[in-house]
Amino acid sequence: MKALKIIVLAKQVPDTRNVGKDAMKADGTVNRAALAAIFNPEDLNALELALQLKDKVKGSTLTILTMGPGRAAEVIREGLYRGADNGILLTDRKFAGSDTLATSYALAQTIKKMKDFDVVFAGRQAIDGDTAQVGPQVADKLNIPQITYAEEIVDVNDKEIIIKRRLDRGVEVVSSSKPVLITVHSSAPDCRPRNAKLLMKYKHSKTVTEVQDMSEDYLDIYQTRPYLKIEEWSVNDIEVEDRALGLGGSPTKVKKIENVVFKAKESKKLTPLDEDIDDLMKELIENHTIG
Repeated sequence: MKALKIIVLAKQVPDTRNVGKDAMKADGTVNRAALAAIFNPEDLNALELALQLKDKVKGSTLTILTMGPGRAAEVIREGLYRGADNGILLTDRKFAGSDTLATSYALAQTIKKMKDFDVVFAGRQAIDGDTAQVGPQVADKLNIPQITYAEEIVDVNDKEIIIKRRLDRGVEVVSSSKPVLITVHSSAPDCRPRNAKLLMKYKHSKTVTEVQDMSEDYLDIYQTRPYLKIEEWSVNDIEVEDRALGLGGSPTKVKKIENVVFKAKESKKLTPLDEDIDDLMKELIENHTIG
């Protein structure tokens, strides 16, 4: 069948498992400098399904697209180490403070600039927001069908792609024409580890900005090895309206962020006897824990 052009939307997110008092700025945005940056977990699941699709359809290409500050290029390198072909870093100060609406607008306009594509993968949601809105909003702005909660690629041919979805009460198998956007559930396979050969090949891959900050000793390799250049796009490279970007284009405002830790105050040992189970249920209903 015809080779596919695959795009994976990936995000570098703050590790929200370690939220401290400095995690939020005065303007209501996340203080990313105060938290360790990681590859969004469900985006890794999305990357794995994309790589599986690339393996199924020979000759297909896979591009990682991420939006963020310069350090977000690390997400693209991680994708290259696992089998992606190239990547684009969308970075500009005008994107700062974007909520899901502004983010999906910028990503959709970037994909339009990339022109030809067949399948766009994205994680179901990012752990720094948990909204699950960006993927569907991008599909809406691109005016293409979407499949959400995907966990397995069942089949693909020139006319359609068949996906198994993970729902609260079971699974369902659906099909869609292409192009299509697919958001991937955490129940999908874990992403494959880095490939040693690809790690050695792409370990010096850099964006233009990163290259400018390097010493002269390494600059010559980017002339002889063009595959090491990670594309870096700004608002000047895509057709966007400034008023729809960043804080100005973001109706969502965060008032407070905090780390909540649940602590067990007491415990109770139960036997398998029906009487013990009945007593527990009565207690939980009486104190309004359930019911």
